[in-house]
Formats: sequence, structure tokens, C-alpha cells
Amino acid sequence: MAAGRLTLGVQLEPPNLDPTSSAAAAIKEVTFPNVYEGLVELGPGGAVQPLLATGWTISPDGLTYRFRLRQGVRFHDGTLFDASSVRFSLDRARAKASTNSQKPRFAVIDRVDIIDPYTVDIRLKRRYGSFLQVLGWGDAVMLSPASAASDAVRPVGTGPFRFADWRRGDSITLTRNPDYWGRPASLSAVTFRVIPDPSAALSALKAGDVDAFAGFPAPEALGELRKDPRFVDRIGPSEAETLVALNNRIPPLNNLLVRRALSYAIDRKAIIAGAMFGYGQPIGSHYPPQDPGYVDLTGLYPHDPAKARALLAKAGYPSGFSLTLKLPPPAYARRAGEIVAAELAEVGIKVRIQNIEWAQWLAQVFGRRDFDMTIVAHVEPMDYDIYARDDYYFGYQNPRYKQLLTELDDSLDPARRAALLGQMQRTLAGDAVNLFLFEYPTLGVWNAKVKGLWAPTPVRTFDLAAASIEGAPAAAAGQREARPAPTWLWLVLASPFALAFAWGVLRTEPAYLARRLATLAATLVVTSLVVFALLQIAPGDPARYMMGLSADPEALAALRQQLGLDAPAAQRYLAWIAGLAHGDFGISYTYRVPVGGLIAERLAVSLPLTLYALLLSTLGAFTAALAAAAKPGGIADRLFGALTPLGVAVPNFWIGMLLVVVFASGLKWFDAGGFPGWDSGVLPALKALTLPAVALALPQGAILARVLRAELKGQLVQDYVRTARAKGLTARQVLLRHALPNALIPALTILGLQVSFLLAGAVIIENVFFLPGLGRLVFQAIAQRDLMVVQSVVLLLVFAVVSINFLVDLAYAAADPRLRRRG
Repeated sequence: MAAGRLTLGVQLEPPNLDPTSSAAAAIKEVTFPNVYEGLVELGPGGAVQPLLATGWTISPDGLTYRFRLRQGVRFHDGTLFDASSVRFSLDRARAKASTNSQKPRFAVIDRVDIIDPYTVDIRLKRRYGSFLQVLGWGDAVMLSPASAASDAVRPVGTGPFRFADWRRGDSITLTRNPDYWGRPASLSAVTFRVIPDPSAALSALKAGDVDAFAGFPAPEALGELRKDPRFVDRIGPSEAETLVALNNRIPPLNNLLVRRALSYAIDRKAIIAGAMFGYGQPIGSHYPPQDPGYVDLTGLYPHDPAKARALLAKAGYPSGFSLTLKLPPPAYARRAGEIVAAELAEVGIKVRIQNIEWAQWLAQVFGRRDFDMTIVAHVEPMDYDIYARDDYYFGYQNPRYKQLLTELDDSLDPARRAALLGQMQRTLAGDAVNLFLFEYPTLGVWNAKVKGLWAPTPVRTFDLAAASIEGAPAAAAGQREARPAPTWLWLVLASPFALAFAWGVLRTEPAYLARRLATLAATLVVTSLVVFALLQIAPGDPARYMMGLSADPEALAALRQQLGLDAPAAQRYLAWIAGLAHGDFGISYTYRVPVGGLIAERLAVSLPLTLYALLLSTLGAFTAALAAAAKPGGIADRLFGALTPLGVAVPNFWIGMLLVVVFASGLKWFDAGGFPGWDSGVLPALKALTLPAVALALPQGAILARVLRAELKGQLVQDYVRTARAKGLTARQVLLRHALPNALIPALTILGLQVSFLLAGAVIIENVFFLPGLGRLVFQAIAQRDLMVVQSVVLLLVFAVVSINFLVDLAYAAADPRLRRRG
């Protein structure tokens, strides 16, 4: 734990850093309110408190909100915060081209009037009782007009921290804002380290690689961490209502008696114990227990299988029926799904579980409404309005509920609003719209020396402005810019391939070389067509993935237009190919930066890792195979026969986790994962790649060693070997000068395959060691439907595989001239 510097683990990397552009909670987790601030903030319990506004008044008709603004506040780019900033930010949020996920809530604004530089009137089209709460969300932060266009990649706000560095796939660093209008932050810098794998998150905490974890993703490990005096944990609320969503449009789920029967059949406590290891608060309707107006309705449907069977019989299903439960990837959904299926089976309902990916879930469940049941957590605050949307995926329609929502929006009286919220909760519970399970908990774990970190509110978890490190001396807030990989690195990485290619060309006949190059070009053309076509028919809408479950249709259309998704497929393909012709891979849908830059960043990790692992596996394999072949039946040969099958059988991710436990968590010789960047020095970078390289090298080395040993064994019984021995050569000379060169052809084939596998097939190891490599980029892009990244990286990988095979073929031809003529 460096002086005044905190490393905070997060499971999800933000797609960009503008909280007004996307529904992704990961954006706000990093930037709000650390970088960006709003006019007001929501304190514990949802109380509205002043922030950039020092106070406000509401007109008697509820249509005009006058805000008095804080003076002397400047954005990080030096721009003065004043009334024009407020008008710009709110007009941008409600504009036709806006992609703000809460755009419908800002649409209630009629206009923003500047009274004086530090007084602004926001005039509404109609009364909206939740307007102040909405202004406290991350979607309503104030932006600098001078830098808003680039906030997605370089955020500028008024908060206590400034943006410093983003190593995509690895970390985001913020530094203290020395010009902050309020009390300066105690921490000099905060680094958000992206660790998607729960096991890796636990290892990083135990190894000291991270000081805290926001939203710890492994509830099963909290018991273990509580025994360690180094850590403190807190269990807090969230806005995530976890439920079994029912398709109210289709029979038998359109029958109220059936839905109530399902509600009696489930046991919330058992589900929380099994799916969340006891963490989580039961809910009886779609409303968070910590928010004002909550009504406890968990007793409305107690676990009663007999009552459930009676209701099913009354509804006309005495023998039950069959349903399909489609489960998205999160662990809570998969674990809860198994328990729900077992509980429904007890009352005669047969449940077929179908595990699907997020892209499929968005396309099938949310898009086409092709589902019976699903399990998902709805994380948006105050999202009870989704039950008033006839086209929402639940398919729930109740005019009375819509009337209650209209009355709520029109009311400004707290008591009246609380009463209406209670009626809305009772209506949803009475109609058993869904099976309401639990409020997803916020699990916070941090080093005991970190103080003032925990501040759960409806829209944030960690208050970094108040955080400090006990006993740590103050440190200056240095701003460290991310730098691309140095030129010498690319020269070193490219030189082996360039030398191999040059050597092969010089040793190969021109006609053979021309044929191979023509094959390479044809393969790339066909691949580009196939990959592009497959991605067009694959399920999942990139815009829908980015905008979330409550996205406004107009905002979705605006985002599709920005991404170019509204153009015909043929036009998009030709534009992509035209860009590739001059080195332009396009713009990433997710990150909003050039794909070529993303690929270069990830190759700076994956390519050195590949060569490092290849070097280790090759040295180990050749050493072991030659030692075993030197004395057949000897100790080395017997050890070889015993150990290499083990190396082939044990998965590399298991080896990786074992290495982390021993050398990171135990001996603390290495970090548990992450990559510091080449600008931190060659030795730190290579040290970070050592354990992953060993984990990748051991299985690959075992395979190569077995192939080489088998080929050497066959060569050593050939007549030419006996002739060489008869001429007086030693066994060692025969092995190295004659048997080994003739055994290299199969070894070259294996090496070529291993380079291709290691370059992009190391995604599991990259997750174990949370490395920002190419494999993780592809995996993430597929999950997020970032088509531009997927098609460009796949084409690049095909080019790499074909090129490696081409080099291997050149090596064959150089070693055996007969192959040049046959080729």
C-alpha cells in the first residue's frame, strides 16, 4: 500500500468514462462522484442534499425549480462552472441525439433559463415528484462544454479527483484534484484494478495487490476473509432487485392463480442461502428496502408448497406443467436457478434450465420476449416505472398501476408519495407479476488500514473523497499518463518473425512463395466475408447491450445511428474493408476509440507473453526430450514418462491458480496478477508475465516434449544412425547432429500450432492473472457485442495463424527441397 495511494478492485471495466452516455453501472462506480458531480447528491436513505447547488426552491405549481449555484468551482480543464454549464448539461441529456439512459426522465424539462451567472431556473412540462432525486444520479452530472465531446475517453468534471490514466483491460487511475472547491481528498491517487474473475479477486486481496474491492464478487469467500485480521468487510444495500421474471403474456403464466402458486412455491431464505451464501435481503415487491416508502410484503406469500399445489389445481393444473427457465451468465442467476427449479418441482412444475449468454438473453428474453421465466437483477434506481410499459418484457398490464404512477409523478408531498409508493408495491405483489427474491447486497472488503471508505447510498458505494490510509504519509498527487508500448519492444517482438520470413524466402523458390502468398490473400478475403456474415446473424443488439434494460427507444435509435448500425450490412462491410486497406480497423462500439489502438495495447501484453511461454516450453521440452532419448530406459526417461502425461492432463488455469496460491499469496515473490506496463521497466513487466508464462508453458511443453521424444525414438533406430555410430560418432553426437534435425518436422508443426493457441487462446489464464491481453479483449467484445472489435481481431488472428503456418511451410521447404517442388 503506497503512501496515500489506494488500489481498488472492480469486477467490471467501464465501456467508457462518460456516465451520461450509457447505462453501464461500472462507469458510475469509477467516475461518480469522484470525477463528476451533480447539482445535488443523494445521501444515506436517499435524502437529497446540496452539492454544486447550494440550495433550491420549487414554485407553488411544482413546474419551476430555481437552483442557486456554488461559486468559485472550476472543471478540471479550467472552465468555470456556472449557469451556462447547467443549461448545457441538461440540454445535452434531453437532446434528440442524446444516448443518456435516463433520457425519458429529462424529457420532462421544458427549458433551462439563466437568471444570472449563478442562478438557474429549470422549467418542467409537467409536475414530476422525483425530479430532485433524478438530479442526484450519475446520469445528471454537470459537464464542461469545452470537453464534453471527449469525456468518454478523458473525463473532465468538478470532483475531488482528476482522470490520470486508463490502461484498458487493466486499470484506471485518478489523482487528487488540488483545486477542488471543497475539502481536498486525503488520498493522492486511486487506481481501479479490473479483476473479473472471483477467484482472482480473492487472490489479489490476499496477496495485497488490491487494498479494497468494490462489490466483492465472491460471497462464498467472505467467511475466509473475516478470519484474516488484515481485512474489514461490510454488507450494504443496493438498488438491484433480484427476481424470477415471468412472461405474463403467455399461458399458463397469464393466469393470476398460477403466478400466486409459484410465489408460494419458492423459499426466499433457501434461495439466498444457496445462491448468495446467506447475503441478501428478501423482498416481496419491486422496491429496495432501504428507500423511503418501502413496505415489507415478504409475508404475503410465505413458503407453502401445499397452498401452491391447491392454487394450481384451482387454476386447472392439478398435475402441473412444464416451463423453461433461461438463465444469463451471472453466478447468482445460475445458482438461484437450480434452487428455484427444485422448489417448483416439489409442486409438480417441471422446469427445464437453459443457460444462455448475455447477447442471447438480450435478443431472446428482452428483445423477442421468447421465454417463460428468467432470473435477473434490475439495478436501475427508481425503476418501478417499467411495470407501466406495455411493451416491457414482463408483459404486465394494469391500468390501476399506471394511474398510481401518474399520481406519484404529480405529487410533491412526501407523505402522499410514500402512500402511493406503498400502494404500487402492494399492487405488484398482489398481482404476483414476478417472483420477487431478494435485494442484491453490496459486499465491500478492504484493508483494515483504510478508513472512511464505506458510504452506501442509493447511487454509490465508496466515498473516495473521505477515504484515507491509516499511518500513511501524505503524498503528492502526481499525474501519470499512459504511454504506448515503446518502439524497441515492437522491434524485438517482430524481429524473430521477420528473420524467419527472410530466411525462408531466401531459401525458397519464387514460384512456391508466390503460390503461398496467393493462398494467404484468398484466405483473408474469405475469412472477412464469413466473419462479418456470422456476426450479422448472431443474436444480440450492441446498442441494447450498451444502453441497458430501461433504455429509451429514441436514445437507442440515436446510438445505433452514431455507431453506424442503421446502415445496410453490405455498406458497413465495404466501409470496413476500405478502412482496413489503409490500416483503419474502425472505432470500438464499447470503448469509442480506434480498434487499431486497442489491438496494439493488448498485443503489447499477449505477444510478449506468447513468446515468453513459447521460449519456456521449447527449452523445457527439448531439454527433457533429449535427456530422455539419450539413455532410453534410464532415470531421465522414466521420469519423463511419468511427468509429461501429468503436464498434458492438468489444465493450465489450475496450474495458474496453484502458482498464485504458492508464489503470490504464500511466498509473496510475485503479484497475483495485473500488468504494470512496459513504461514501468522491462524487469517489472517480465516479472508480471512470469507466472502466466509458466502456467501456459507447462502443458504446451509437455505436449511438445512427448512428440519430440517419440520422433527421436523412431529416428534412433534408423539405419543411418547405426552407420554413424559405426563410423565412430558418439551417442551424443548422433543424437544432436543426425536424429534431432530429422525429428524437427513434427516439432515445427507443434510449435506453429502453439504460437497460434498462445496468442489468443490464453483467455482463461488472462482472467486468472487479470492480464489485459488479446484473448480477454476478444472474449469481452463477444460478450458485449462489440462487432467492430470482434471482426477486426478475428481477421488479425486468422492472418497470424496463416502467417505462422506459412513460416512453418517455409521451414519445411528450406529443410527438404523436395517440398518446394511438390508445393
